[in-house]
Amino acid sequence: MRKFMDPDFLLSTRTAQKLYHDYAKALPIVDYHCHISPREIFEDRAYDNITEAWLGGDHYKWRQMRANGVKEDYITGDASPREKFQKWAETLEKAIGNPLYHWSHLELQRYFGYEGCLNGQTAGEVWELCNARLRTGLTARKMIQMAHVTLLCTTDDPADSLKWHEKIARDESFSVQVLPAWRPDRAMNLEKDNYLEYLEKLGQASDMKIDSFAALINALQKRMDFFAAMGCRASDHGLAYIMYEPATQEELEEIFAKRLKGAVLSDREERQFKTAFLLTLGREYHKRGWVMQLHYGVSRDVNEKIFCKLGTDAGIDCINNYAPSKEITAYLNALAKNGELPRTILYSLNPADNAMLGTIIGCFQDGGAVGKVQQGSAWWFNDHKEGMMQQMTSLANLGLLGNFIGMLTDSRSFLSYTRHEYFRRILCELIGGWVENGEYPEDARALEEIIRGICYENAVRYFGFNV
Repeated sequence: MRKFMDPDFLLSTRTAQKLYHDYAKALPIVDYHCHISPREIFEDRAYDNITEAWLGGDHYKWRQMRANGVKEDYITGDASPREKFQKWAETLEKAIGNPLYHWSHLELQRYFGYEGCLNGQTAGEVWELCNARLRTGLTARKMIQMAHVTLLCTTDDPADSLKWHEKIARDESFSVQVLPAWRPDRAMNLEKDNYLEYLEKLGQASDMKIDSFAALINALQKRMDFFAAMGCRASDHGLAYIMYEPATQEELEEIFAKRLKGAVLSDREERQFKTAFLLTLGREYHKRGWVMQLHYGVSRDVNEKIFCKLGTDAGIDCINNYAPSKEITAYLNALAKNGELPRTILYSLNPADNAMLGTIIGCFQDGGAVGKVQQGSAWWFNDHKEGMMQQMTSLANLGLLGNFIGMLTDSRSFLSYTRHEYFRRILCELIGGWVENGEYPEDARALEEIIRGICYENAVRYFGFNV
């Protein structure tokens, strides 16, 4: 029987072990999509205790604690940090087969040097060990540097001043590049109650009055120019689904004017506006050489009781299974037919979409870029062992796995970079198994190129990062 999470964790064959230890393990990390705070990076946030670092905003953990019958006071409420950590340790003990079990122990090993198992009985010693380590300089920047991160992209609203990015860029003591990434969801979601308030904020940031659809686009163009000057290379959209409902410019102006008056729009009008919004910005991304990331397939905030108490990102989101391929392809085609489709990454939260996306991306590749249209890595509820295996196997079956741009954290935690190690081990296990089974030759040169590409080099090339 193997030791728990030994150096060959998840690597069951000789080839898998060689691929990981010789090629993947020492590669640096580019994290092209995350939600960590640039302010906390600049200020080099220090944590008083492991609960702050682990449970402060981690809705992955909150979901499992609720599933274990833990009262909300011990999750997001007023219980002490020590009590909250105890409840998490007791929950983790039951999380067999859940990636949180592996992620948590990888973090304990890599950042805190703890080789044991966290559970209700060991919570006390782990609490003391982690807190002692945090008190001796394990800060936000140190966590990033320990993971050998060379570049990361945060997620930023168009109205953001990006002042923390500017401060980081001027700080010669920190060598990791921290770039903004454009996330214009608030400008697109005109059905939200606070939309008109947001337009005021965006108008102030762009120094103009937003009183028409054309003015909205002009304001966003100005902000994109600013983001580009700050090193932005990527956009990101969070969508229920990728829609396509075309409209004339006259119709769009009527829809926007109606919303400015506070009227409620029809479903068709909302779809028309959002389609035009995505088409227009897609063309802008192509002009600027930005990558467009489309995350879809999520139903958000479905538990009204918890949402009213905690707001968004509280662990009450789930998979949305509505994703018509006809509309996805219509949207991509509308950009591609005039040569305006940017490099695009499609992420679905629904694992049933793997084959659909694998076939869609094959329809829109061209000689303008290697792997121009990508199926994104297994996302959110899929970034576990089986989900990653399924996504990469489907991509290999239907496309070119060797051009895949690999993993991202999509996280708010500075400790989450062990997810890249987790992904790399699973990748090497998958490819190593194919080699051992005689499905791919034992060609050291080709295998090294594939592993290095997927783990690091493909993403650097795809986004055009200067690292």
